[in-house]
Amino acid sequence: MSSDAPQHTPLMKQFFAAKAEHPDLLLFFRMGDFYELFYDDARKAARLLDITLTQRGNSAGAPIPMAGVPVHAYEGYLARLVALGESVAVCEQVGDPALAKGLVERKVVRIVTPGTVTDEALLQERRDTLLMAVVRGGGSSKGGAFGLAWADLAGGRFLANEVADEDALAAELARLEPAEVLVPDEDGWTAAVTQRQGARRRAPWLFDADSARRSLLRFFGLHDLSSFGLEGRPLATAAAGALLGYVEETQKQQLPHLSGISVEPAEDAIALNAATRRHLEIDTRVDGNVAHTLLGVIDSTITPMGGRLLRRWLHRPLRQQGVVAERHHAVRSLLESRAFEAAREALRRVGDLERILSRVALRSARPRDLSTLRDGLALFPVLREALAPLDSPRLAALLARLGEHAGTADWLQKAVAPQPPLKLVDGGVIAEGFDAELDELRVLSTNADQFLLDLEARERAATGIATLKVGYNRVHGFYIEISKGQAGKAPLHYSRRQT
Repeated sequence: MSSDAPQHTPLMKQFFAAKAEHPDLLLFFRMGDFYELFYDDARKAARLLDITLTQRGNSAGAPIPMAGVPVHAYEGYLARLVALGESVAVCEQVGDPALAKGLVERKVVRIVTPGTVTDEALLQERRDTLLMAVVRGGGSSKGGAFGLAWADLAGGRFLANEVADEDALAAELARLEPAEVLVPDEDGWTAAVTQRQGARRRAPWLFDADSARRSLLRFFGLHDLSSFGLEGRPLATAAAGALLGYVEETQKQQLPHLSGISVEPAEDAIALNAATRRHLEIDTRVDGNVAHTLLGVIDSTITPMGGRLLRRWLHRPLRQQGVVAERHHAVRSLLESRAFEAAREALRRVGDLERILSRVALRSARPRDLSTLRDGLALFPVLREALAPLDSPRLAALLARLGEHAGTADWLQKAVAPQPPLKLVDGGVIAEGFDAELDELRVLSTNADQFLLDLEARERAATGIATLKVGYNRVHGFYIEISKGQAGKAPLHYSRRQT
């Protein structure tokens, strides 16, 4: 190749290096106050988001197609892309522009996919957002068994199951409606899997059962998987391992809120295929009127958590009569005692603690997440007082799981401002009186003139120099000015800068 051939600019070389690591994802490339997309990414984003496609500058002798979204509003654009089944890699400036020699360092710090979103702005409040992995057993796709694993990262739930055939797999897909499905890149998959929005093919070796078992044991720190009920379920294990690997790859951080896996046996519930679910109109109708579905009619839940749980229950009617009887007994106890009134009033002020705790675990919680958590924990004693007297085994078990969190609630009450800002960078998150050093710095930032006057008065009193002044210029910054006649009275710890 000729050495005179046009070369890409250093910035474009940096972009292509990041893009090479994530060729199938849209790359949000941070440049100042914008995330820019280039070349094919720009053309695709412009079409999907209806944003302007421009050409600015040249690289390798050709104009650079580009489109951008402002940093302060990028979550809205992310939400639209995720809803369309797209995945995005976010490439941030990780170096300090003031210290950088040449280009500031950038790297991909976050990958957002339809099944791994945890930000409030990217989620539906009363519907689970699920990531699923599916692996196929021996035999034909019609007659062979399948292993499934699915996770709700926003809620910290991780489940697995095995089903007997393709019809049972289709029924599970209709029940769970995952936002993203991972499958081995092999021939023979049914259209119900591969033609779903959010379907993603992965290398077959990522679904190996032995490798998956080792990954799960490492992640959970266990010697075997019997406590999860996965022993003797190689297909479910393979799916769970593949899913875990994908989550670790995309989240690029620890996942402490995934503390275990629950097996959800198909025989514990009544099987409903996709056609039956449509005809029953459990939570959707052909005309889109959710209010006239079964869920729309009976859902009087107060919290988003309750709404999501009720939806899961309706889609999985249990065969276990003992569990159903306990639930009915709990409802009867609440109705007869009228305790549900106090409980509902307390729950009305409780935010989406399930998802907030997941964001806390993922270190992505925002200031108002913490204030909502604080206020929610403070209401636990009210719930306990309302429900503890009731003679219901189910309610007693739920109260035991609720736990005591008075210490955490008290700490958050002292640490977090009553009405914190939306974003950490806006400041004012920590409550006054929580940290003495921070309080002092706040006083300096908001009352600097008075601080300088007080400093001047203290130095005059300490030195006996009545004409001492505190001043500022761009050369020396803040300084103390003493007249030539008083220079002999300057303390030893003063440093002379200019005569």
